[in-house]
Amino acid sequence: MNERQKSILELLSKSKELSVNELAAQFGVSSVTIRGDLDYLENERLLKRVHGGARLHSEDDISQRIGINYPRKAAIAAKAASLVKPGETIFIDAGSVNALFARELAQIPDIQIVTSNVYIARQLKESRVNVIILGGLFQHDSESVVGSLAKMGLERINFSKAFIGVDGITKSYGFASNDMMRAEIAREAILRAEQGFVLSDSTKIGKIAACTICSLDEADCLVTDDGVSAAQRKKFEKDGLKVEIAEN
Repeated sequence: MNERQKSILELLSKSKELSVNELAAQFGVSSVTIRGDLDYLENERLLKRVHGGARLHSEDDISQRIGINYPRKAAIAAKAASLVKPGETIFIDAGSVNALFARELAQIPDIQIVTSNVYIARQLKESRVNVIILGGLFQHDSESVVGSLAKMGLERINFSKAFIGVDGITKSYGFASNDMMRAEIAREAILRAEQGFVLSDSTKIGKIAACTICSLDEADCLVTDDGVSAAQRKKFEKDGLKVEIAEN
């Protein structure tokens, strides 16, 4: 992906829908060039083409959310991948950042991935990474597996690190999700792992989500972007949470 295509995703994150002519004027290139960019990004499932332009989605489908704040999410994914060592077995929760993270892991040898999300498993279908998918109730929009069977599956698998996504981060309610059933699986994973990592862009800091996954001190590390302020970082670290900053 070139820098212009990354910038297109960033603009769409703010405007939701833009025309080919608007983008061509913004970047000083031809409409043919912009259409080529949009075709590429649509093939990557990062946006949806509409008549005369393109737009992003904010629905529960992971593929429709990856393009929102894409540069930040891609930087977080790359930073998180640098924390995984060859030979490790790790758990990956649902989430758009985690989907990009899974793509990064294809380059790491001899790792094994446990996941509760079918979309994330599909990101690794062209790689040689071993993937274990939990069983349970399938959520069609998010492609997550939830419920008692998924929780039982987690109890029988050992992994060194868990990487989860969240919808909100506050001191009072900790790391939280808007989906109660996914929150239950994420909590089980992060408490079972030797190290628990939360992957989230900084826009989630200060937001309250419906269901708490875990408190701030129950996770080991927050991997986020440079939008987190120095004051916020200091507060997190005072609560015993390490903060890793991804530069985009």
